[in-house]
Amino acid sequence: MIRSGRLGVGIIGAGRVGPVIGAALGGAGHAVTGITAGSDPDRVEAVLPGVPVLPADEVVRRSELVVLAVPHAELPALVEGLAELGAWQVGQLVLHTDPSYGVDVLAPASARGAIPLAVHPAIAFTGTSIDLRQLRDSYAAVTAPGAVLPIAQALAVELGCEPVVVSEEARSAYGEAIATATEFSASLLRQSSELLAAAGVEEPGRYLSTLVHSTVDRALQGLDAS
Repeated sequence: MIRSGRLGVGIIGAGRVGPVIGAALGGAGHAVTGITAGSDPDRVEAVLPGVPVLPADEVVRRSELVVLAVPHAELPALVEGLAELGAWQVGQLVLHTDPSYGVDVLAPASARGAIPLAVHPAIAFTGTSIDLRQLRDSYAAVTAPGAVLPIAQALAVELGCEPVVVSEEARSAYGEAIATATEFSASLLRQSSELLAAAGVEEPGRYLSTLVHSTVDRALQGLDAS
């Protein structure tokens, strides 16, 4: 376990990522203290049953570890806004899940004594419990100041991931790589699915699933061997 053991974990962001991260950390023995409101409360309740829905500043106040799982464009203003409210606490762990940012984006929290961590699990989140199984077979990019890098790595392991250290300077390149792979594959899958539907194939997404997985596995084996 991390530091003294069980942590109170608060989740800011109730989209596809935040609730799953909370559930994974809860499964590792931590206590989820609260989550902010989202557009799909039934889905959040299914992943994090019984967890109170709270304003962001209250989530921060209750938590030793705060997970920020919000859209890329919203993260800087969120961190700064909570700093202006005096929400961040000395010694509190603050972790964001965005692929493109390192820990510099958390500077307003760090300036008030919080410990900044960046951990990006490299999976395509669905926002359901299926993601918990995916996490167990995935990697996570971790970025943190040297003294607390082991904390970020340990949290990645508790999520079920194998941690891969990415430097602050390389974080934007890492984010670009993730975006390129995700957008390219999504575009091709949409096109293939439309063609299969036009050909009369029912449930084209399911039809493509096995094919895509085997094709990607072969392609990645080739890259690793080169």
